[in-house]
Amino acid sequence: KETEEVFKVKKSSYSKKIVKQLKKEYKEDLEKSKVRTEVNSPTDVEPPLEKTGQIKDIGQEDGTANSEHGEEEMEVESEKEEEKPKAGGAFSSALSSLNVLRPGEIPDAAFIHAARKKRQMARELGDFTPVDSEPGKGRLVREDENDASDDEDDDEKRRIVFTVKEKSQRQKIAEEIGIEGSDDEALVAGEQDEELSRWEQEQIRKGINIPQARIYQPAEVNNLYYQNTYQTLSYGSSYGIPYTYAAYGSSETKSQKTDNTVPFKTPSNEMTPVTIDLVKKQLKDRLDSMKELHKANRQQYAKHQQSREDSTKAIERLEGSSGGIGEQYKFLQEMRGYVQDLLECFSEKVPLINELESAMHQLYKQRASRLVQRRQDDIKDESSEFSSHSNKALMAPNLESFGRDRVIYQEQVKRRTAEREARRARRRQAREQTGKMADHLEGLSSDDEETSTDVTNFNMERDRILKESSKVFEDVLESFYSIDCIKSQFEAWRSKYFASYKDAYIGLCLPKLFNPLIRLQLLIWTPLEGKCRDFETMLWFESLLFYGCEEQEQVKDDADISLLPTIVERVVLPKLTVISENIWDPFSTTQTSRMVAIVQKLVDGYPSVVNAENKNTQMLLKALLLRMRRTLDDDVFMPLYPKNILENKNSGPYLFFQRQFWSSVKLLGNFLQWYGILSNKTLQELSIDGLLNRYILMAFQNSEYGEDSIKKAQSVIACFPKQWFANLKGDKTISQLENFCRYLVHLADTIYRNSIGCSDVEKRNAREHIKQVIKLLASIRALDHAVTVANDHNVKELKILIEGK
Repeated sequence: KETEEVFKVKKSSYSKKIVKQLKKEYKEDLEKSKVRTEVNSPTDVEPPLEKTGQIKDIGQEDGTANSEHGEEEMEVESEKEEEKPKAGGAFSSALSSLNVLRPGEIPDAAFIHAARKKRQMARELGDFTPVDSEPGKGRLVREDENDASDDEDDDEKRRIVFTVKEKSQRQKIAEEIGIEGSDDEALVAGEQDEELSRWEQEQIRKGINIPQARIYQPAEVNNLYYQNTYQTLSYGSSYGIPYTYAAYGSSETKSQKTDNTVPFKTPSNEMTPVTIDLVKKQLKDRLDSMKELHKANRQQYAKHQQSREDSTKAIERLEGSSGGIGEQYKFLQEMRGYVQDLLECFSEKVPLINELESAMHQLYKQRASRLVQRRQDDIKDESSEFSSHSNKALMAPNLESFGRDRVIYQEQVKRRTAEREARRARRRQAREQTGKMADHLEGLSSDDEETSTDVTNFNMERDRILKESSKVFEDVLESFYSIDCIKSQFEAWRSKYFASYKDAYIGLCLPKLFNPLIRLQLLIWTPLEGKCRDFETMLWFESLLFYGCEEQEQVKDDADISLLPTIVERVVLPKLTVISENIWDPFSTTQTSRMVAIVQKLVDGYPSVVNAENKNTQMLLKALLLRMRRTLDDDVFMPLYPKNILENKNSGPYLFFQRQFWSSVKLLGNFLQWYGILSNKTLQELSIDGLLNRYILMAFQNSEYGEDSIKKAQSVIACFPKQWFANLKGDKTISQLENFCRYLVHLADTIYRNSIGCSDVEKRNAREHIKQVIKLLASIRALDHAVTVANDHNVKELKILIEGK
């Protein structure tokens, strides 16, 4: 019965099911804990509720009215709460009903609404006085019944804290059912139990009908079940009296404000007078501010538009460029793989090409060395045969006493003599057939005829090397050994991505890349042979001729423009160096003419060849000079015979002497063919000092003074370049020719002396010979010697002879 009175509530607010559940939970909890709730302190908790039937009713201003305040705060909201308050007389009927509330009777909605209206009217008229409560007491604010069952978050938002700490549910129920104070210690022990405390919090959150005290906060607490909101007020505050409990003697409460009471101020009615000008000014100011804001917004809009356009263009540009970069990356990756494969192929094939090239050079070198050695042997044989001081010991030195080696040597000499005479006979027969026999002089022809056996062996070895060269790239794809295919790969790179092409220094790498392929094509190229093909007509030259010469504007310092000159410098010049050092024979006028022609062509057509700092050019010139000096030291021989032996022009010594003299003159002419390529100082040193003064003048001393000597002198002077004497100043010739000039003067004097006492015809012939000597001296710009000869021999036509030189 006590429990039913505690939970006596309005039937419309709670269902019987909830009440039944709460009763059951409460009974179980009482049996389990066996404790009683007690108030912690008078200032921290609410006054204990009296037993059922002892709660004072609220409703009378003198404190005599009773109303049931159970565990739950009862508020009934109305949709008409927002209506404006009316005059005080309008509440006369409602106020009269406040006094008829009987003890224990629950107020209905009309009763609560009338209490709220009265309180609101009192607040508007200024008659409201905040309710003060005793220390430790607080005003109870009831909420709507249905708020307890709302969501936990909404319940927390609408909860108003009491000024006096709220009693726990167990304390209130214990007071209602009359638990004795003798169980206080058990109650305190139970509250300290953590599990029971957690249970209390869970029961509160479940929406048990326990009254919840809150500070009065109008305009913040709203009813969730109605469209129009009511300000949550406690019953006590509706009548302007403090909310008290009978157990604490609330009739003696004093009108004191608690710490959490919200003061209400009367609104002030004083306002600034409003005029039309003020309104206009405010409107104008607002209009100006809006215009400025509009202007700023338009500027910002324009800025954003420009930024958007720039971003769009940047996106388009980057999208366009990204595709090109991707294609470029793909192309460069392909080129990288191609070049790596190409280099790997060359690393394997270049040693084979070097071996073949060395073998071919060795083949030509052996043939040239064989011819030179044969010529030297012939000179030794003839010199030994016609020497007046020769004997058997000199002919075959260091021979055994039995004479076996001497016999072998004599047999070899006879064999070489027979072969030599046979070659000369064949050349003589060929000249007779061509009609050049009358103008020919012995020693001017080159003895380079080979035997059939030597020719056959040479051709067989050369064919073998060529066959091996054709197999070098037989296991390689065409794109890795064909110059056209390799060139097309790099041309595509150059035309598409010239910047990366230039950064990779491809123009500097191509000559070295094409080097082995070009050397393979130049394997049998020897410019000393008449049937040799010009290198400018070869396939590699024609293929690379227009590389890097597109129609587009040429880039400054483009290395591709000098591709062919660089290849010629690095491929052709080294090959010519080998040829000049090992194959070229300076005694051969034909080979010398061809060698001079190819070198002169390179000098005139390729500026890089003329560069003094070009190492390949320097090596070529050095090889030429070394070969010429070696010829002077090893191949030139001038025999010395007494004049009585040379008087017989059909004798072997005379013919041998004449042959060696004219071969020396031929060598002089071959040396001087290098004029314009070698320096004048070097040529004068080789031709005049090394050959003319050392060998040819010696032959002049043993020659017959007369027409034969003049003819020989004319042949020697014809070999000199005319440019040597064109720019000479004064009456003297170059210093190296002074010995030759003195010989000519001596020749004129000898001719004159030999003509004394002779017939007039012989004197006239001698005089003509003297005039020819004067012409020869004038031709080499030795005017001082010419004047001396003319004065000594009374030649009056000196001026005519000098001008008619």
